[in-house]
Amino acid sequence: MVKELLVILIGSSLVSNVVLSQFLGLCPFLGVSKKTKTASGMGVAVIFVITLASIVAGVIYKYILEPFDITYLQTIVFILVIAALVQFVEMFLKKYIPSLYESLGVYLPLITTNCAVLGVALTNVQKNYGILEGVVNGFATAVGFTIAIVILAGIREKMVYNDIPESFKGMPIVLVTAGLMAIAFCGFSGLL
Repeated sequence: MVKELLVILIGSSLVSNVVLSQFLGLCPFLGVSKKTKTASGMGVAVIFVITLASIVAGVIYKYILEPFDITYLQTIVFILVIAALVQFVEMFLKKYIPSLYESLGVYLPLITTNCAVLGVALTNVQKNYGILEGVVNGFATAVGFTIAIVILAGIREKMVYNDIPESFKGMPIVLVTAGLMAIAFCGFSGLL
């Protein structure tokens, strides 16, 4: 059991990185990766939301949707769960960490529509993960998102000091950098 959980942990965070190999969650990945502090805050918020969404969605799926044979409602139910969790995170940050709330701006409510969050809930169902495996998968996926966004933010902070050709300034160089990161993360595919 521990070995299976470790495989899920490494696989979801590095090998099948949600951003760099599945290309889910690109909007906040590209939008909030200008500063490492903001990227870290977004990463923590995503870890919290995805982990909690994995728990709640797993429990709802196993104890409500499956027994009543209404699994066809899973997408709608998962979206509602995610929206409620994001609202909770937004209210918490607004009250207790207003600077992070302000720096995340529009990208915080976008976690609701972040396809990575919904993708994890649906992946847990597709792979028939139990609640524990689903939580580990959700946590690991969110950690992988955080790793990717913080690395990109660190690179973007250093790129400010580089001489970049005019046609590559702004988003083009960020996309090239993200592509190179995706290629680098392909190196983890031999781990499992």
